[in-house]
Amino acid sequence: MPEQQPDDLGALAAETAADVRSFTAAVRELAAGAAPDTAIPLLLLLVAQLQVTGARLGAIQDVVPDERFEPDPGPESDQDALRVSLANLLEGIDDYSDVVDPLTSLELSRAALSDDLATIVASLEHGLAHHDRGRAVEAMWWWQFGYLSDWGTRSSAALRVLQTILGHLRLDADEDTVAEAEFDALHP
Repeated sequence: MPEQQPDDLGALAAETAADVRSFTAAVRELAAGAAPDTAIPLLLLLVAQLQVTGARLGAIQDVVPDERFEPDPGPESDQDALRVSLANLLEGIDDYSDVVDPLTSLELSRAALSDDLATIVASLEHGLAHHDRGRAVEAMWWWQFGYLSDWGTRSSAALRVLQTILGHLRLDADEDTVAEAEFDALHP
């Protein structure tokens, strides 16, 4: 029997599910090698769009499921293959330094974009499994809890790293190449 929920929560759950499907499908497609030459800007765009989805989850009142136990969402997908494919795609730029908690500590840790993206996908798909079984409130709880406890932080870190990588790729060009491009742009 489907859960009862306010209409606005149901609408937000449907919108969130659509965003989650779009994000997870696109990440899986990129990991499979669909667009290696544009993977970094596409991942930047995808993660930035996901941040909007997460911000909506953070802005609403806490979602509390009707039951105090989690119904079985069904089998979870194996994220190891996704993680490995992403690590291959991001070879040489995957690892980065991360601040564990910028509010309570300056402790640094090692992180990897491939780990972040696979973790985000796993968390989002967990909520999606509930949504697909008609448990929108449970899905919203998982998405909101995951955003506040894990995937929101991982996606924020990934967004910063992807933007930094893109900046280096675009701005750390050979000076002669930049000068020639500027000359060609000014003298067509």
